[in-house]
Amino acid sequence: MPDTVDSSLPPDQQAVLDAVNALLAPLARLALARGVQFGTVEERLKIAFVQAAREAYPGGLPHRQVSRFSTATGINRREVTRLVHANLEQARPRRSLAGEVYAHWLTDPLYRDASGKPRILPRQGHRPSFDTLAREVTTDVHPRSLLAEMQRLGYAVADDAADTVAPVRDALVPKGDLPRALRILGANVGGHLSGAVENVLGDGHRHFEQAIVATGLSEESIQAARQLVAAQWRLAFDTLVPALERLIESDDKAGAAAAPLQRLLIGLYSFHQPDAVAPAPGGDPP
Repeated sequence: MPDTVDSSLPPDQQAVLDAVNALLAPLARLALARGVQFGTVEERLKIAFVQAAREAYPGGLPHRQVSRFSTATGINRREVTRLVHANLEQARPRRSLAGEVYAHWLTDPLYRDASGKPRILPRQGHRPSFDTLAREVTTDVHPRSLLAEMQRLGYAVADDAADTVAPVRDALVPKGDLPRALRILGANVGGHLSGAVENVLGDGHRHFEQAIVATGLSEESIQAARQLVAAQWRLAFDTLVPALERLIESDDKAGAAAAPLQRLLIGLYSFHQPDAVAPAPGGDPP
């Protein structure tokens, strides 16, 4: 999406619009590819604006809220009234117990073989078994129910004859399950964007956010770089998951559940695209 400059806008607002352009282009491609039309997306955008205004101006009498929200968002009062009375609360991400069991399986040395790969486990019995794996993550859901959910999501495969459970390689990246892939997209990109926005609006240090940019790479070098990124992610994954599990266990023992709890999202991504038009040899860019 090409940048457009509105000379009537202050520089900071123009910079916001430039950032919005970069964000909306891939969202438009996604919506168009899946048949979601502009009017539907526009309605969600209105809801987001009114929700942001509600968070920015909490409290106050309802009729004054409508006027204030309308002024802040530029949405007419009738639309604001309709949206204020709708359920604007966004659903909180649910805890993915199946995903947590899978991550524990990949990182706990007891459930990995000598080469570091997750073991094929007996479904029941003493540690290490699938039952003990599941109960180390939660005692609120029966291991059999967790196994059924993990099979549905493609994390594991059960062999009924041998009464064993095998992990599915690379199941953290869903294949052939578009709804699940889109939920992951929304959670990952939404979390990253929320952290980046809070950093821009705050002191810049609330959330960790760094990136490396490299230009002038061939396709062969891109493939080599992808292997490097995958290796670094595996290293980070193997280090962070057990450490986070220990922190969760420590907080639980300390009774931290009585206080407001936090949700932490840690991610790593890579993206490549053609460089901007390169300068002609010995001359200025065309």
